[in-house]
Amino acid sequence: MQIPAQFDYVRASTVDDAVALLDRHGPDARVVAGGHSLLPMMKLRLARPEWLVDINDLYELDFVLRDGDTLRIGALTRHTALLESEEISRLFPIIGDAERVIADPTVRNRGTIGGSLCQGDPAEDLSTVCDVLRAQAVIRGPRGERTLTMGEFHRGPYESAVAQNELLCEVRIPIRPRSGSAYEKVERRSGDWAVVAAGASISLAEDGTISDVGIGLTAVGLDGTIPQAEAVLLGTRPSEDLFVEAARLSAAACDPIADQRGPIDYKRHLADELTRRVLRRAAARAAEAQEG
Repeated sequence: MQIPAQFDYVRASTVDDAVALLDRHGPDARVVAGGHSLLPMMKLRLARPEWLVDINDLYELDFVLRDGDTLRIGALTRHTALLESEEISRLFPIIGDAERVIADPTVRNRGTIGGSLCQGDPAEDLSTVCDVLRAQAVIRGPRGERTLTMGEFHRGPYESAVAQNELLCEVRIPIRPRSGSAYEKVERRSGDWAVVAAGASISLAEDGTISDVGIGLTAVGLDGTIPQAEAVLLGTRPSEDLFVEAARLSAAACDPIADQRGPIDYKRHLADELTRRVLRRAAARAAEAQEG
């Protein structure tokens, strides 16, 4: 059995307290909430922080709140809370689609949206979800608060724009009328990391044409959404022919690697097929929202 290296532990009482503790203890301090990514790395001694700053008492970061045309989600909100939220299910069904295939109930009960985004695993589902929904990340540090797009927030595999002495506080998602979204994932076994997954969000104008679209793929070497595929759909009426072309461009844009989860051609095929499926479902849900 492997055990972590020795470390000190402190429990933060407020966001400002957590930021001050991180700033005081410097690069040897790490935040822990759910701990499902950090603790296994510590047991393998791939991570050896000297201080753990526990933020589980920061209830100010545990919320789902509609604020005008924005949905605000606190970074400490658990996966289970996201899955069970009726407002999220109604406004952004893609989140429920993704949460149902994230790990297992034990992980979903403890893991948080903030931890998932900050971990930045290339096969992590909520990063793609936030990309296609055009979400923003709110970060607080010693110098105050700043708001970043997802493109600015993600800086590559396992790397985010959150500095060592900063804390991701919330995610803000714009609410658009006549919108639908969907996520679909292929995994080797239930709750596993994605072999490939796809997400899409579609908003319709009053005349039924597509006014905004986001398309993203998980675990195939892409950062952010796929502009060339989105451009095919903008300003058009949803149709199968256009979904096929957008999916083809999405598969061509990705850069998968051959590994134990499958060869490159297989992953490109999945990227194509899953993109078609999520576009169909997102368009159908947008049409339902328009009729409603």
